[in-house]
Amino acid sequence: MAVRKTDPARPLAGQVAVVAGATRGAGRGIARALGEAGAFVYCTGRSVRGEPSSYNRPETIEETAEIIQSAGGSATAVRVDHTIEADVRAMFDRVFQERGRLDVLGDSVAGEDPALGPWTAVWNTGLEQADTALRQALLSHVITAKHASAHMRKQRHGLIVQVTEGDMLFGGGNVVADLVKSGLKGLAARLAEELRPHRVAAVAVTPGYLRSESMLQHFGVTPATWRDGGKKDPNFLASESPLFVGRAVAALAADRHVLQRSGDLISSWEAARTYGFTDEGGERPDWGLHWRKILPSMPGMKAGQQRHAEWLDRISARAKAYVN
Repeated sequence: MAVRKTDPARPLAGQVAVVAGATRGAGRGIARALGEAGAFVYCTGRSVRGEPSSYNRPETIEETAEIIQSAGGSATAVRVDHTIEADVRAMFDRVFQERGRLDVLGDSVAGEDPALGPWTAVWNTGLEQADTALRQALLSHVITAKHASAHMRKQRHGLIVQVTEGDMLFGGGNVVADLVKSGLKGLAARLAEELRPHRVAAVAVTPGYLRSESMLQHFGVTPATWRDGGKKDPNFLASESPLFVGRAVAALAADRHVLQRSGDLISSWEAARTYGFTDEGGERPDWGLHWRKILPSMPGMKAGQQRHAEWLDRISARAKAYVN
């Protein structure tokens, strides 16, 4: 029997991926990278031509699918509201009817949802849209993982990726956003334990300083002139394109031993160190290294991070005491 050889340039050839929230930002980057690696990509989300979401942004899932196709990949756009369970169930049923398999779910739904609110302290946090934020940015991920995992466990194969923020336990600009971002990390850890016997992996992945469409607009730059944003914020020079975190997800999906990483919280820059990929322009941004350089200039943040590390040590020691 002949052994099928994998094309190193397209390691996911023949595989099928669903990218939830593929409209823009990290979701679009993940969809592009999975298509680049050879997977057939279902780009899902609410923003379609003539019927945008409430974000008031111009990007659409059709545009994402067309970007993949123009680069030589295969993709289709499917409008799905991931807060509606019946719609999500129907979408995954369609994937299996059309393709007969599901290898990767990348979930980036509501990563930049305006309902999450701005950076502020708890006493200044507006809660008028908190229930909307939790439903759109957290519960939607639970709904989507539920129906993806139902199919993946039967085929005894798959990878579920939760896109979050920050490479430590906490993350987010206010108490509501923090509950969402921390919750996604916990969701990946829980899914990992439940799905491990079925040989399905689940991880949480975070980008660094992301050059999303909205961030480029904020700095008044384009993907080609993004470095000009460093004149307003020098940290922007350490930023990464959405394709960089996308290539992290594609590398994980191509890793035959990814089950060993199930439950992990993985950053784009750590994945690049491990797997050797680069960003769109050939550079290899490393937000973790940059953060280590600038943290000493923020004594309050540094002290809080030290307390965070000590808290994690106590939790770890307690867990080890139970199992030893």
